[in-house]
Amino acid sequence: MNEKVLHTLEYTKIIQLLAEKASSEPGRALCRELTPQTDLAQIRKAQQETADALSMLFAKGSTSFGGNRDVSMALRSLEIGSTLSAPELLKIAGLLDNVSRIKAYGKGSREEEKETSLTSYFHALEPVSSLAGEINRCILSEEEIADDASPGLKHVRRSIVLTGDKIHSQLTGMVNGSYRSYLQDAVITMRDNRYCIPVKAEYKSQVPGMVHDQSSTGSTFFIEPAAIVNLNNQLKELALQEKEEIEAVLASLSAQASQHIFEISEDQRIMTFLDFVFAKASLALEENATMPLFNTERYIHIRKGRHPLLPPKKVVPIDIHLGRDFDLLIVTGPNTGGKTVSLKTVGLFTLMGQSGLHIPALDRSELSVFTEVFADIGDEQSIEQSLSTFSSHMTAIVSILKHANENALCLFDELGAGTDPTEGAALAIAILDHLHTRGIRTMATTHYSELKVYALSTDFVENACCEFDIETLAPTYRLLIGIPGKSNAFAISSKLGLPDYIIEAAKSQITTEDKSFEDLLTDLEESRVTIEKERLEIASYKEEVKALKEKLQAKNEKIDSAKERILREANERAKEILQEAKDVADETIRIYQKSGPGASLKDLEKTRERLRGEINKKNDKLALKPSQPQKEKPLKPEQLKLGDHVKILSMGLKGTVSSLPDHRGNLFIQCGMMRSQANVKDLVLLADEMPSEPVSFQKSHTGKVKMSKAFSISPEINLLGKTVDEALSELDKYLDDAYLAHLSTVRVVHGKGTGALRSAVHSHLKKVKYVKSYRLGEYGEGDAGVTVVTFKE
Repeated sequence: MNEKVLHTLEYTKIIQLLAEKASSEPGRALCRELTPQTDLAQIRKAQQETADALSMLFAKGSTSFGGNRDVSMALRSLEIGSTLSAPELLKIAGLLDNVSRIKAYGKGSREEEKETSLTSYFHALEPVSSLAGEINRCILSEEEIADDASPGLKHVRRSIVLTGDKIHSQLTGMVNGSYRSYLQDAVITMRDNRYCIPVKAEYKSQVPGMVHDQSSTGSTFFIEPAAIVNLNNQLKELALQEKEEIEAVLASLSAQASQHIFEISEDQRIMTFLDFVFAKASLALEENATMPLFNTERYIHIRKGRHPLLPPKKVVPIDIHLGRDFDLLIVTGPNTGGKTVSLKTVGLFTLMGQSGLHIPALDRSELSVFTEVFADIGDEQSIEQSLSTFSSHMTAIVSILKHANENALCLFDELGAGTDPTEGAALAIAILDHLHTRGIRTMATTHYSELKVYALSTDFVENACCEFDIETLAPTYRLLIGIPGKSNAFAISSKLGLPDYIIEAAKSQITTEDKSFEDLLTDLEESRVTIEKERLEIASYKEEVKALKEKLQAKNEKIDSAKERILREANERAKEILQEAKDVADETIRIYQKSGPGASLKDLEKTRERLRGEINKKNDKLALKPSQPQKEKPLKPEQLKLGDHVKILSMGLKGTVSSLPDHRGNLFIQCGMMRSQANVKDLVLLADEMPSEPVSFQKSHTGKVKMSKAFSISPEINLLGKTVDEALSELDKYLDDAYLAHLSTVRVVHGKGTGALRSAVHSHLKKVKYVKSYRLGEYGEGDAGVTVVTFKE
């Protein structure tokens, strides 16, 4: 691929972005060397590697190859038997540590692990953990070796410490003892790596020893006392021994590293390659790019492509196809309309795709492999070479025509510009026709109407234009293939305020043929806009019909489901009522059998009436009233509270709320003696029209007993302010009613006070047989001022 086109199409800027994504210097160097390939198998392999790395970024998050440093020079030193320095060994250890981390990153669980194009690279990594661990154990930093790096080093350093302590001990005794008056300062100092004390010049002869230095004023001599000369000599010898031990440690580590030269070299190569691949994946992730498909038919189909160097929020995606129905595409339209961007997008996507980079376009976009990409874009005039704009363009075109073949892609911006329009248009047609005859895939932009006519009248040549809004005088940047562009010079000039008489005079200069052609283009554009609007309306209608169809289907499914549920619940309820009727009949038989011939007729009559009433109630429950159409707004769960009067629409029954809705909206409704489950959506809140009086027995003139029991009972009774006798009387009636109404629990509010009423209530509850248990209220229920009673089932 020629170097010029890489700069012309700004491929080099893409490479700069790619290099910034690499996290190691060797990886960045490999990114900078990336160039387009022409081997289809290699291109597809590179694209698959990028795709697999991108999948890992989505699944596991990003990783860093920063520990991948260039150790090639260190490995060469090991090959010839040299000893490495501490920094070089630390580089190798850092590389191996990073290898271990990257190997773990590439290794998923056995259930999730799938073979990808990168699996073999991760498996080939060899951390050599033993070597890395030994280096990190022995070398603490580039300037410090650990004491326990070797037994000899540990012994020498211990001796150094002991000798230093002896020297300090003796010198401290001198400084604070007999020599105190001879010293300039009571300190111990170092000169030439030997311990000294600062002695006044006049007392120099009083302190025997070696003079190592003198102050600038000559008033102080730094003397090494004779008593510690031997100790200082020992310290010097130990320092030399320490250096030898450190060299021995480095030599030992270098020898161990030399046994793994191949593994380290391979790790370096693989880590650099993986850093490069993940840099490509990171760039694709940032640009929201996808893997293009490649074909061998020299066919390009870009779906919603976005130029990668333009701001993502501002760039308008374009659809381009070339090479299947036509091999030459001529793009026309006003300046700054997006023609050049479209041209560059095609060329840059081709270069990126052949380099293994994903392209910022929708998936299933297709590219082809071209051996060369030629582009004549921009003004390359040169004063030094005496080249005008036209000459510079023509020089580039001559070179393109000389080297282009059927496997090349040619891109021309403003072909034939910079000279006489008539001659320029003729040259442009001749050049494009030559390339078209040879079957070379070509895309060109122009303002010449002659090229529009050429595209309309020539097979396998197609017009395209960049859409322009006359009302706003702004381009929309949409590329429309199959429609020739219109210059809109007169319309734009008129909008900008050019007098009408000048515009009319300009129109009179245009030939009848040109005018007819421009009118035809105007009609085509108006027709296209109309069709486009109708297409969008039809698409909107289709979406609306589809949504209504789905909504109706969901509603029907909901109705069918509700119908099945209601029938199932009704059957189950009927079965329960019939079972209760059977139980009543059995009880009747037992009563008559137990009564015997001596039974009281009055008692038997009362029992018969009671049983008949129960049977009638059960029969009434089997006859469901037709549900009324729901006019009220659907209830919300938070609108309901215990004891509210409601109506079950689907069953036509009225009752009271005996439990609050759960997270699905289901709750229990007490309908007389029957407890039914319903959904909050199937309820209507009623006014407090039902009496909540306790059960009362009224005797008619016929002597028959009638039961006028309330349909609903409040789950709470308030006894505050009543005497013990009044409270117990009301409580006794209330408990009977609540138990008959099948309430599971009730609350008795008696207050705290002296506790007399609470004690009386608790004593009474112990005597009630159908009370299962009772307890004082908890925090939030009323504490000790409330008793919660639970009935037996």
